[in-house]
Amino acid sequence: MPTQYEPLIMARGAGPLGIRPGMANRHGLIAGATGTGKTVSLRVLAEQFSAIGVPVFMADVKGDLSGMALPGGENKNVTGRAQELGLKDFAPRGFPVVFWDVFSEQGHPVRTTVSEMGPLLLARILDLSDTQADVLALIFRIADEQGLLLLDLKDLQSMVRYAGEHAKDLRTAYGNISPATVGAIQRSLIALEDQGGAKFFGEPSLEPAAFLRDEGGKGVINILAADRLLQSPKLYSTFLLWLLSEFYEQLPEVGDPEKPRLVFFFDEAHFLFADAPKALREKVVLMVRLIRSKGVGVYFITQNPLDLPDDVLGQLGNRVQHALRAFTQKDQKAVKAAAETMRQNPGLDARTAITELRTGEALISFLDAKGIPGVTERGLIYPPESRLIPLTPRERESVIRSSQIYGKYESLMDRTSAYELLAERAKTAVTEERKPDSRARQTTRKAGTDVITKMAGSAARAAGSQIGREIIRGILGSLAKK
Repeated sequence: MPTQYEPLIMARGAGPLGIRPGMANRHGLIAGATGTGKTVSLRVLAEQFSAIGVPVFMADVKGDLSGMALPGGENKNVTGRAQELGLKDFAPRGFPVVFWDVFSEQGHPVRTTVSEMGPLLLARILDLSDTQADVLALIFRIADEQGLLLLDLKDLQSMVRYAGEHAKDLRTAYGNISPATVGAIQRSLIALEDQGGAKFFGEPSLEPAAFLRDEGGKGVINILAADRLLQSPKLYSTFLLWLLSEFYEQLPEVGDPEKPRLVFFFDEAHFLFADAPKALREKVVLMVRLIRSKGVGVYFITQNPLDLPDDVLGQLGNRVQHALRAFTQKDQKAVKAAAETMRQNPGLDARTAITELRTGEALISFLDAKGIPGVTERGLIYPPESRLIPLTPRERESVIRSSQIYGKYESLMDRTSAYELLAERAKTAVTEERKPDSRARQTTRKAGTDVITKMAGSAARAAGSQIGREIIRGILGSLAKK
């Protein structure tokens, strides 16, 4: 069992309370009502992981995490907490931070291809019915079999339009594709485009390895600007699911390493399971279970443990439970459930303590060296070493431009794919209709060969690359629905 790294102390109760790096890939939970200190716990854990060279990914849903790039200590609550805990060696410091943004405004652009996202996750973003989702999956298959690459949103829009216009010709091989279903998918794609979703699809596609870096021995803290993204909860949660599936697909098995290869914080985790179809929930559970072997720890941050399904909650071995309020019968049920999911301490009434915790206090249970949940203890969270105040726009821009990856994702690519090839097909068809019948067959054959050659060329260029996988779309995108 991994023993090289000492526990990362993040709180103090009767003694220091810390998470063992060798057990950090067993996942975790940070829960509590609004204003009870979840964000500080998140920051302190991220800082501790970064300090030992573990990269971190976290979504900044409130816009208040950017200050982690600079030293803190400016807040009297921070200095007061350090004094209260007797931290004589407390020293403010900043951490290596890389900013990301789906909308390309507050960080490096984050993109993936439509093909990589896959029909299952796209159907969730588009809020499609089961029938519409089945047709979308069929459209993906048609594109695959015809060598039409789906890279950006206009590729998918062209492919949906093509399927609708040729539904009669496709019926024998693929089944019925109704105009009403095609119309519904088209409207959903337009709505996604209007919300800015088109910026998310395209090339260059994000390489998850960009997150797995360290600078000066410290793990890079990757911060996704998610305040705007959270306005579309399904897009937010689906994006993070896609990213997690990419890590699973691309990282080799490592078992239980001495420290995680990456720690992934999933804030506002209740959006992940809200209105999620059964097939998707099952795949999330499978993903959480399997990705541990890749050395990735997943930490869910939410208000109430009941926000998570039992089969997910049961996999979260490291727990930080902040205060919950018991004003209603539903609240009381949540308090009881939270207390019962943590290992009991004979000297602590967890159910009562959860309602009495002050801001910055938590009930804590981390896995011991044998992977057994530790006895729940009440502790006061350490203050963060980085700055609490968010960066100014100028400071953020400075961090972005000084990043080692600046320039790699900033320029959008637009190579030949489904949109261009389908447009060429349509143009060729119109031209052939105007030519004499005596030459039509020969010209059609030549034009068809040219188009197929171009499609094959695009497919061949994409086949060996990470961004051109037509069929392999990650564990969440490619598994058939049950």
